[in-house]
Amino acid sequence: MNRIFTLITGVLLLPAALLAEEPRTKVADDELKVLCYNIRSDIDGKFSDGDNSWCYRQEASYAMFKEIAPDVCGMQEARPHQLYDMEAAFPKYRRIGVGRDDGRNKGEHAAIMFNRQTIKLLDWGTYWLSETPDIPSKGWDASYPRTATWAKMRHIPSGKEFFIVNTHLDHRGQQAQRNGLALVRERIAAMNPENLPLILMGDFNMLPDNPCLLELDKEMDSARNVAEDSDTKNSYNGWGNGRDKILDYIYYTVFSSCPQFRVIDKTYKNIPYISDHYPIYTILKF
Repeated sequence: MNRIFTLITGVLLLPAALLAEEPRTKVADDELKVLCYNIRSDIDGKFSDGDNSWCYRQEASYAMFKEIAPDVCGMQEARPHQLYDMEAAFPKYRRIGVGRDDGRNKGEHAAIMFNRQTIKLLDWGTYWLSETPDIPSKGWDASYPRTATWAKMRHIPSGKEFFIVNTHLDHRGQQAQRNGLALVRERIAAMNPENLPLILMGDFNMLPDNPCLLELDKEMDSARNVAEDSDTKNSYNGWGNGRDKILDYIYYTVFSSCPQFRVIDKTYKNIPYISDHYPIYTILKF
């Protein structure tokens, strides 16, 4: 009898346990839904990734985005045509950011998309992670030009203002990683004298024990580390090559709490990988 009771109880509890693994997309008026997504650059629309090329996985990417329905989303590696595709699929959203190659539309963007029904844009800009941050440039020992896009916004349901910064650090140059993140931290300190809530997100191309991140940990909270409900999954999947690791982060400061953090590793539209990075998602409470 006890065995039967235990079995029935386990079955009844199973849906709740599975539900706990899902991202919570219903939020209160004082909560902000934040998504960070390295979309994987699609080189001029060619089949550069074979079966993983954007044309095969874009519908699955839309399904993920629709399910999460973020208030704000920081994307890395986004090419102009990928951003056009996202804007066409989600007309309620607006996109900001510039191409890293020319400061206009050429090359990858560290873009920010936001829901115009829940977010009002107040100001924004882009700078380069280099010795000359105000002009298109490649810094230090970086392999490519790297940028950070920032915005000052108002969360319409709560009326609260906040800053968001989205960046993509270099994948090889250690000086570029260290100095690029230091530049971002300097700019954050200068642009937020009012000490408003602030989010820093991106593909940092650093493991969690990197000394640069340990320094950042002294100034801001990592959503992964402090969320009331979190997970420990890797964010980089490499198309399933077995070299999974954590490279993507959402940091914040001044928000009162972080109710949830998730790595979005679900299969959408029968596509196992919507990018070589899993999106990461968090809820922040003002």
